[in-house]
Amino acid sequence: MHRHFEEELQLLKEKLLRMSSLVEESISLSIKSLVERDSVLAEKVVGQDDMIDTIEIEVDGLCLNLLALHQPQARDLRFITGSMKIVNDLERMGDLAVNIAHRSLDLLKVPLLKPLIDIPRMAQLAQAMLKDSLNAFVNDDVQLAREVCMRDDEVDKLNVQIFRELLTYMLQDPSSVQRAVDLILVAKNLERIADHSTNIAEDVIYIVEARVVKHHMEEA
Repeated sequence: MHRHFEEELQLLKEKLLRMSSLVEESISLSIKSLVERDSVLAEKVVGQDDMIDTIEIEVDGLCLNLLALHQPQARDLRFITGSMKIVNDLERMGDLAVNIAHRSLDLLKVPLLKPLIDIPRMAQLAQAMLKDSLNAFVNDDVQLAREVCMRDDEVDKLNVQIFRELLTYMLQDPSSVQRAVDLILVAKNLERIADHSTNIAEDVIYIVEARVVKHHMEEA
């Protein structure tokens, strides 16, 4: 029974990593489609979302079976319940990548408003946070998880900076409003991706140390 339990835990981790790989790819392709004005890449992101959703359902089912059949305790229990939260964050990030892809498709129909500099930079930061949060999960690396949490402020600041710049464009030229709004929404989706990466990092800390750091509970 114990061997079967360990095999299912390993399967759970493999499914999470497969899902995370797809999500990382979707985010990367969505930004690349925007920068390179490539509709094929954007459509691939949209089409890939069903695969991500399917794995989410499989992971949820596996977690529920593990909880019901094996009644895990301590670290194993935290890993399974943490995985249920992580898979939800990954699914949402997949949706956010689709949102960016849709904005990219809309922006392809009109001339480029401005050179894209800060949005690709913001995307790099958000993608690095996701990658590191997942590496922290795989390697039980609490220090890396804490570093991911601390990087969220940098993404937030870039989001504010992008919003202010695009607001200036809208005030100066009413014809730029829709294009500026689309870019603001891209930045907002990237900011949300960074937030979900932070959630994963916080879950890693909980899984490894049984320490709650969400909402500054650790300090409390």
